[in-house]
This record gives sequence, structure tokens and C-alpha cells, in this order.
Amino acid sequence: MELWYGGKIYTMKKEGDWVEAVITENGDIVAAGRTNDLYTVYKSEIKVEHDLKGAVMYPGFTDSHLHIMGHGERLMRLDLSFMKSAEEVLQALSQHAEQLEPGEWIIGDGWNENQWEDRRVIHRRELDLISSDHPMMLTRVCRHALLANSEALQLAQVTEKTTDPQGGVVVRDEDGTPSGYFLDQAQELVKKAMPQVTTEYLCKAAELAVRDMHAFGLVGGHSEDLNYYGGFTKTFNAFNEVIEGDKVKFRAHLLVHHGVVDDMHENGLGFKKGNDFVELGAMKIFADGALGGRTAWLQEDYSDDDGNKGVAIHSLQELETLVLKARERNMPVAVHAIGDAAAEAVISTIEAHPLRTGERDRLIHAQILNPSLIERLKKLNIILDIQPTFVSSDFPWVMERLGQVRLKSSYSWKTLLDAGVVCAGGSDAPIEEINPLLGIRAAVDRRASYNNESYQMEERLTVFEAISLYTKGSAFAIGKENSQGMITKGYKADFTILDRDLFQLKPHELAEATVTMTVVDGDIMYQRF
Repeated sequence: MELWYGGKIYTMKKEGDWVEAVITENGDIVAAGRTNDLYTVYKSEIKVEHDLKGAVMYPGFTDSHLHIMGHGERLMRLDLSFMKSAEEVLQALSQHAEQLEPGEWIIGDGWNENQWEDRRVIHRRELDLISSDHPMMLTRVCRHALLANSEALQLAQVTEKTTDPQGGVVVRDEDGTPSGYFLDQAQELVKKAMPQVTTEYLCKAAELAVRDMHAFGLVGGHSEDLNYYGGFTKTFNAFNEVIEGDKVKFRAHLLVHHGVVDDMHENGLGFKKGNDFVELGAMKIFADGALGGRTAWLQEDYSDDDGNKGVAIHSLQELETLVLKARERNMPVAVHAIGDAAAEAVISTIEAHPLRTGERDRLIHAQILNPSLIERLKKLNIILDIQPTFVSSDFPWVMERLGQVRLKSSYSWKTLLDAGVVCAGGSDAPIEEINPLLGIRAAVDRRASYNNESYQMEERLTVFEAISLYTKGSAFAIGKENSQGMITKGYKADFTILDRDLFQLKPHELAEATVTMTVVDGDIMYQRF
């Protein structure tokens, strides 16, 4: 047995509930209470003592929605997310090209024109000026759009005769020539021309990502990666090779894109199959795109783009077919739905075809929900998977997209919680920063990174509610609310330990806390000193 003591330990069972010490054994919590009481009862059995030295322990933070492989790739690739202009991006690409062999792809991640003073999208011709020796693929921050140069278009065989795929748009110049800007499903035209990744590449990406997540206090994450890196088997095996459950412990709950569900079953696997650290989850479906590229599917036109309601990735019939496919396999669905039209389509489909197993479906992002949709959600066994940092990154430009009337029903985390709708908290990394404290701060402070102003303060959460998103909420999302997300007897010994008490900080100070230790299954996976 091991004793953890010497600091405040928040159980998260209810607001303000804390204990002095915890006893763990074989990865589980045996008891929690006063240090002297536990020491008296278990003195002869305690083999290791961990003195927190004044640090503060919380249940292990779990990111309810991210892309682990994508986060690892971001750490490996050219990061464009902090650049402030198109010119800065182009200069970085030019410098990067000088380091590559002829023919090698230039891959960049995270550009975001909404953060630039001149909010324009870079054109293919500008990329062509950098180099004619390298195909180029630059993913927008939302991952619902990319830029490609002429060399990449040639390899992808994209011409003015190429038609838009269902759920995607090839953006064109006035003469019909592709501009190099691809939205949603149209991105696949370029991605399919890229060389296949190797197993070594995937393992490196996963290893870097897990190491980084541990350093930010994350004990687990719900990820969706299995459809993008050469197939289900290669990607699933890479996760298991890296997160082997001995030296590396991390609770990876892997959503299964509908495109590889059959592959999963051909491998003799299914929903919730796996082990304590790598487990398969719900079927992932995309219902729409993103607000940044105006492809989120709205019930009314974009306020700054008349005639555009966004993109439905699937027709209503196709969406129903996919949900029925999941139901045939007793799988819940986890559906990306940002716009209100997308949310309405998903809700209607789930209402018509409810899951009978007692598991929970999941609506991912759920950024625009009018009161009637919320009322319908209250009657469903469904989780809302929200990303609080979208408030800090989307405001104020999102006000132009949606207009004041629609904003009243957008990013409404407090309204959802007060309505009794259970929410889980994630980052959507690599789209946003992986640090869960940024999400907690955004939920409480609602401050935009662009201008440092706070928005929709009536929708701010308490610190307890915000932390609950990443602890109890993430556990509830995958049906593990009786074993994860709190510090109490019988729960997993997963802990996030910080150098200060989040409940004693001002809202703007919440992300200033530092992780001193990350514990998974009773084992220390990260220690600052």
C-alpha cells in the first residue's frame, strides 16, 4: 500500500469536499480521510509514503475530446498557430523549405487567418513562389480546411474539372481554377496523395503526445485517430505499443470513425474492447464543419455570408444509415456537430433510433443550441462534449459569423449545466492548446485571447463546475462515473497534483498553476522535480 499525504486533496464528490490523505494499492484507492486515522489503520501495510509537500491533489484530469496522434504530429511539424500574419507564415515556410530534400512534403499546422490583422486566406500562387520542389499541405487551426500548392494539386490530380465531394468544397478563383483552399471533405483529395506514414512515425507521435499530456497533468484522453494514418490496425497497434501499461500508463479511450468500424470488427474487436489503458469507444461521425471556415451547418445564413448555411457532411439519409450501423453493433455514436442545423439533425436521428444498451451517445462541440434543442437534449441519454477554450479563441470574430441574436444560444455552458445536461470538457488538441488549465480558466473567465476581453459572462462556470468537466464529466461520458473522476474508495488512483489551490485563485490566475506530479494507476508518470 501507498500513502499520499501532506497537501489538500479535493475529492470532487461535492464542492469544498477535501481530505488530508489517501491510501492506494494496485492502482486503486483503498481509503481517503485524515492522515492520522489512515496511518493508524494501515501502518503495518504502508510500503511507500508520498509527501505532497503542500501541493494540491485533484482527481486525474481527462481530456474528453482531442486527437492524440494529431497532437504528437503538431509537436513534430512546423507550427503555424502563433503566427500573426500571412507574411509571417510564408516566411516560415520559405525557411523550412531550405531544410528539406527535393520532393519532400512541407507540412504545417495551425494557421488561423482570424487572428491576423489582414484576415485573408493565402492563395496557391503565393505558396508556389516559395518552392516548386516541394508539395505543400497546410492545415488550418480547425482542421476543417487546408491549403495546398500547385505541386500538391498536381499529385492529387485536382484540376478545374474536379467536382466538389459530398460534404466538402474546393474553393475556386473566378475562372474556376482551384485556389488551393480545400474545405472539410475536399481535404481528402489532397491527403490521399500524401505518402503513407510508417509505424515508427505513429509511435513517435503517440509517444511525444503522451509525454506532453502527462506534463500538463492529464491522466487520460478521449481521442479520434483511427481513420487517418494508414488504417485501423496500424494506428491501434501503435497506441498499444506506446501505452503498454507498465512504463507508460495513460487512459486512451479511442473513438472509432465510421469508416473503420468494419475493420475493427474484422480484428475481433468492438465497443469497449481493449484494456485498462487503450480502449475502443463510440462510433465517430461528422455532421458538419467549423465556424472558422464557415462550414458549420446552420439553420440560418451566416451573418457575414449571405446564402451560406455551411456544409452538411452527410445527407440526412446517410446520417441515419450511419447511426443504424452503430446500433446494429450496440455502439453509441459520438457526433461532431457545431451548428444548430447539425445538432438538430443529430438529435432527430438519435430520437428516432435510441440506444438500448444503457450507454451514452455524445454530441461533440455543441456550440450553437437554441432552447428547443436543449429541451430535447434533456430527454436523451446523451453527453455534450464541450471545449471551453473555443470561447477564448473564437471571440470576437465569431460575433460576425453568428450575429447577436444567435450568440445568445451559443457557447452557453452554464445554461446547459443548469438545464441538467451533463457536459464533459476537452481541448480538441491540436486545434487548441492541450493544457486543461486553459480550458478551466476559459470556462470561468471567458476571456478572449485576441483582445483580452470577456464575453457572455452570464455563461461563466464556477471553478468547481469547470474542474468537474475534466474529472467527473469525462468519466460520465464513457460510463466510468463509478470508477473515475473522484477521489474516494474504490476509484482508480489517477491524480493530477498542482502547486496551488485552484479554488483559491482569481479567475485569470487559474492557468498559472503548475503541475508537480501526474499519477496514473497509482504510478507517477510525471514529476516536475
